[in-house]
Amino acid sequence: MSDLQLIWVAMCVVLVFFMQAGFAFLEAGAARAKNSVNVLMKNYMDMCVGGLIFWAVGFGLMFGDNTTGWMGIDHFFPQRFTTVEAVKLAYQTMFAATAATIVSGAVAERMHFNAYFIFSALVTGIIYPVFGSWAWNEKGWLTKLGFIDFAGSTVVHSIGAWCALAGVMALGPRLGRYSRQGETRAIPGHNLPLVALGGFILWMGWFGFNGGSISTLEKNNLGLVLLNTHLGGCAGGVGALFFMAVRKQPVLMSATVNGSIAGLVSITAGAAYFSPFSSILVGFAGGIFYLLGVNLLDRLQLDDVVGAIAVHGFGGVWGTLAVALFPQGAFSYSTLFVQLTGVIVAFVWAFPMAFLFFKLLDAWLGVRASTLHEQRGLDYSEHFEIGYPEFQKRLDSNDN
Repeated sequence: MSDLQLIWVAMCVVLVFFMQAGFAFLEAGAARAKNSVNVLMKNYMDMCVGGLIFWAVGFGLMFGDNTTGWMGIDHFFPQRFTTVEAVKLAYQTMFAATAATIVSGAVAERMHFNAYFIFSALVTGIIYPVFGSWAWNEKGWLTKLGFIDFAGSTVVHSIGAWCALAGVMALGPRLGRYSRQGETRAIPGHNLPLVALGGFILWMGWFGFNGGSISTLEKNNLGLVLLNTHLGGCAGGVGALFFMAVRKQPVLMSATVNGSIAGLVSITAGAAYFSPFSSILVGFAGGIFYLLGVNLLDRLQLDDVVGAIAVHGFGGVWGTLAVALFPQGAFSYSTLFVQLTGVIVAFVWAFPMAFLFFKLLDAWLGVRASTLHEQRGLDYSEHFEIGYPEFQKRLDSNDN
């Protein structure tokens, strides 16, 4: 790695770290005011616990010597590094935290914080790095098959989404979200400007998320990655907007923001390989797949507060398959088969493991907040703080 590339990747560490703020703002804004502190706390601790667990265990499982093709067996609790190794660890730590924090928004407003805290550690310490060792370790079995996931449409985003799906299914929907007749009832977030700000911050961080994964700064590779990333995000927002307009649905700002994020997720697997025109098509379709995913989840009465499963799961699957569908060279069924294998394996690994962890945590600690605490808000019941004391004086006075 050249000195110039090393400096660039170090800058990308900061950009991807800042994505955590984007997730925090978007998720807090999409939740009700009485749960805003709880959502922010989960995002904040995803980074804290994720950094420690991934340094101690996850990095070794993911990038240690993988003699079997299944997981690394060394580099645990690492102490000494070259500069290149330290930057790589810092960069990969941000990815691990991203995979975990995808879960937090989906299970918002009804999950005990202590159970979530433990689950977040399990994602960054086991679920994410083990699959990462298959797909990104040079000796991983998916790597040897030829699986392509440039910056993590499946490795990061789909893994996080399938963990979120397990959580949503284990917890059940929020009170009042669905009627007994199956009607979906909207529960609006308390601060849509925060949602938009979170979307902008995530988009900015995505230039580091994809840009730091380059293998060389030469041959215009970096420029192509950054351009494709931006075009994918733009097209995702337009795709969501187009789909809502064609179906004569309300043109929601929140859905448009999520559509752009779905476009960014979709472009992540092939940002270094797509042409700009292909990137637009992939991102545009990603925004549409996000809305189709939301509709499907609502029909199944799976309550995802922020749409994380539709954005990161559906977008991640589509983007990973698109690498084979929009090749720079000739189309190959064998490439499509390998990409499909990676997508299926990600689900078969992450979803059952996450669901098992949720059930074990439920038996041990209980994962769902009580009805009273859910009605009152998790800020007060879990953290004894409230996000907007000027407007929540009733809760504040009850504490005195």
